[in-house]
Amino acid sequence: MKLKIQKEEIQNALQSIQGIVDKKTTMPILSHFLLKVNKTASFMATDLDIALKGPLKAEILEEGSLCIPARKLFEIAREVEGDILLESQENNWVRVTSGKSTFKLMGLPETDFPALPEFKKSEELSLSADKLKNMIEKTVYATGESDTRYTLNGLLMHAVPKKKNVELKIVGTDGHRLSLITINLEGKLSEEKKIILPKKAALELKKLIEGSIEDITIYIDKNHIFFSINGVVLTSRLIEGTYPNYDQVIPKGNEKKVVIDKMEFLKALRRTSIMSREKTNAVRFDLEPGKITLISMNPDIGEAREEISAQYKGEQITIGFNARYLMDILQAMEGELVVVELQEPLSPTLVLEESHRDYLCVVMPMRT
Repeated sequence: MKLKIQKEEIQNALQSIQGIVDKKTTMPILSHFLLKVNKTASFMATDLDIALKGPLKAEILEEGSLCIPARKLFEIAREVEGDILLESQENNWVRVTSGKSTFKLMGLPETDFPALPEFKKSEELSLSADKLKNMIEKTVYATGESDTRYTLNGLLMHAVPKKKNVELKIVGTDGHRLSLITINLEGKLSEEKKIILPKKAALELKKLIEGSIEDITIYIDKNHIFFSINGVVLTSRLIEGTYPNYDQVIPKGNEKKVVIDKMEFLKALRRTSIMSREKTNAVRFDLEPGKITLISMNPDIGEAREEISAQYKGEQITIGFNARYLMDILQAMEGELVVVELQEPLSPTLVLEESHRDYLCVVMPMRT
């Protein structure tokens, strides 16, 4: 194997797999990527749950294949200044040359590399990469973090066939909060599909499509999902299990409605949460016509109090929230105004963008 490749080309490819190659693995092969060179060059990396495969533009001088340490070659590519020559040698060694710099890395044979699942082009969904990235950003923060209810450690992708298109909903929840975004896609599905995409795969996908406006095609089989864009394919194993019935959590009859300037609300939350307890981030809201008073207290440190104006005409009510949850929601929203719909001090609260009703968030209040 021998090929000449531009520094930027190999650097970008290796950058895209840094979150996938396993650095602390008991299987050395998982810290390597497979470089395959025949008429064209391609790279593959996997951690056994997520895999990334893509093409490489290179001047091919000799065919072959080798598994190369991904982190070390990335560090080399970042530091050298010219094009890179990769040349396999005896006993799975690879020589890396750029300008007057020469490195030798110990590789592993292609036969050690795990087989990647192949996708069958049956049913597929297609949407623009920037739309999918937006959907992930607006939901992934609400997913669980190493939750024992393992289905909550991922995003639900719920595709429902309609007469002329497909309705796609993406949902994230950790049991304390929930975010849901809905869009309509062109295309057809033979049946409704509910799949759970692991959080790590969602974050890797978001990185992969950053800045792209190309269409991304999604293929789903029984155990895996495949995202294909510009010849690059990200594969992820799906989380098995049944996702909670998210529709039951969304309150339908909240009568108290508050309209607030998003940035003013976010800044007030940031300031008052400085004095809240670190574990709970609890902030109390005293809501009365025309205004909200935000209060946080910590017996060991002190307290904070701030008043902001709000469009509200209902009765006075006191309700408590985890400020971090509300800040995450507000940071994901785009409009200038947000609508908060609530009922009782401990019943689920709905947060919406006034201008975009296809995105909604639910947050559970705390005892004040």
